Parts: sequence; structure tokens; C-alpha cells
Amino acid sequence: MDRQAIVDELKSIIQDFLLAQGLDLVDLILRYESRDLVLRILADKPEGGISLGECANLNIQISRILDEKDILKERYILEISSPGLDMPLKTKSDFRRCLNRRVRFFLKEAINGKVEIEGIINRVEEDLVCVDIDDGLVQIPLPKIAKAKQIVNSI
Repeated sequence: MDRQAIVDELKSIIQDFLLAQGLDLVDLILRYESRDLVLRILADKPEGGISLGECANLNIQISRILDEKDILKERYILEISSPGLDMPLKTKSDFRRCLNRRVRFFLKEAINGKVEIEGIINRVEEDLVCVDIDDGLVQIPLPKIAKAKQIVNSI
């Protein structure tokens, strides 16, 4: 089985398992780091905020599933973590996890004369994100978003 087929199979199995747990698969990365094969899984709750304890529990459960399926034929390191606050937002699920949070959007083309918009995500619809900004509500179509990041206030 080629590498992409392995990644696709891992994604399918892990995504199904996480969905049954009420969680989202944010990303799955399989790569060599130095001599070690590392399988890194980023998981989160649909509303955001997965805990370290939940990640540790998932590590045990997913490890058992992978051992049973025997997809990876060599030794590997399994890492389960949250996507983190500074993870770029790309998908509808990413934006949903950031409902009622402040986000900065960098756009591919201007909306209301701006290519950079900052505001609080009000709602996420099929193809757009609705954002409360200082002077009202702006609707940003997902295809127009070049990059977006949650703004984390530092103390």
C-alpha cells in the first residue's frame, strides 16, 4: 500500500472513531521526524476546547484501534493533541469552533474595501462566515478567505 493510501485509510478510521465520540478530526500528519515515524492527530470538540486528559484518553483508545487494524507495519509514535489557539482556520468546522471568538481574516479580494477584517464570528453558514465588526455585520464567503487566525489576547 502506498503512503497516500495509508494516510487516507488512517483518516477514514480515525475520523469515524472521533465522530462517534462527538469530536472533529482537525488534521492528521504522518511523517518521519529524524528516524521515527510519527502519527500526529489534531482533534477538537466542535465548539473547541478539548482537554489534555481527553487527548490522553484518545491516545489510548486510538492506539488500540491502530494495533487491531495493523495498518502501520512499522514502529511509530502516536501523538494526539488539540490544534492549539494559533492554528490557521481553513474549514467550516474550524470557524465553527471559533464561534463568539475574535478572528483576523486576510482576504483574497476586498470586501467593503478591506482585505483584512477583524471581528467576532457570529455564525457560520454553508459557504460563509458572518462576523461582527465595529460598524456592523460582514459576511465573508469561505472561498475569499486566504488566511484566518483566532486572536489570542496576551496578558
